Amino acid sequence: MNVNNSDADRILTELNVSRETSDRLRLLADLLIKWNPRINLVSKSTIADLWTRHILDSTQIFSLAPPNTPNWVDIGSGGGFPGLVVALMSAEPGAPQQVTLIESDQRKCAFLRTALRETGVTATVITKRIEAADAQNASILSARALADLPLLFEFAERHLAQNGQALFPKGATWRKELDAAKESWSFQSEVIQSITEPQAVILKVGELHRV
Repeated sequence: MNVNNSDADRILTELNVSRETSDRLRLLADLLIKWNPRINLVSKSTIADLWTRHILDSTQIFSLAPPNTPNWVDIGSGGGFPGLVVALMSAEPGAPQQVTLIESDQRKCAFLRTALRETGVTATVITKRIEAADAQNASILSARALADLPLLFEFAERHLAQNGQALFPKGATWRKELDAAKESWSFQSEVIQSITEPQAVILKVGELHRV
């Protein structure tokens, strides 16, 4: 199945990224279409809308982080959203200094490493379960479609730096997840409306501590 090339052209124009980044994101889309039938990196039903559902959705997370973040860590990276997209935007102003992707599935890690190699981008891929990986001291911690907030906060407790921030895209149930997390955690949060889905938000979380 092919994606709509006009979507790619439109979104890349809106993003106003460099030619280098544009080429890298196009290559990522091509690789994902090639690999997805074998590994199921993303839901087959979303491939036709790949540029909006996955790539644009990931670039908006990139834009929410402080510029020149020392250590961006993406957990449960799967097909690379948002972490791989963040890494592929390394030529953009304010890009993170270092990106690490944590994924337990060896086949998905093979895809992540292939995408990095073919785009000429440097990032670290750790093939381990999130709770088994060494603590990362992340300045920014991201995760997309991985778990509810209470479990994400457990992962953040291990991998987020003391003054770091988490960026978690969430769907329509985000309010319920926030309420559930408040039973065990103290934190500051900012709710940012997603540009790709009316009911979705990105939660920016900091000052996270167990109650």
